[in-house]
Amino acid sequence: MSTAHVIEVGDVTAGIVVAERGGFRFFTAERLFKALDGAVFRTIAEANRAVRDKLKQRRH
Repeated sequence: MSTAHVIEVGDVTAGIVVAERGGFRFFTAERLFKALDGAVFRTIAEANRAVRDKLKQRRH
């Protein structure tokens, strides 16, 4: 059985991470985060940081 977690920053739903061997795979729900789609992160917190960083890049 897969375990999925929604990744949100503020009012933006970036996507989900699904637990798999070795970490959590990210699946995007927003075009802005397309570069992260399919990436594997060691922790959910690491995925959250990557999403926040991507959002900050867009705002600058």
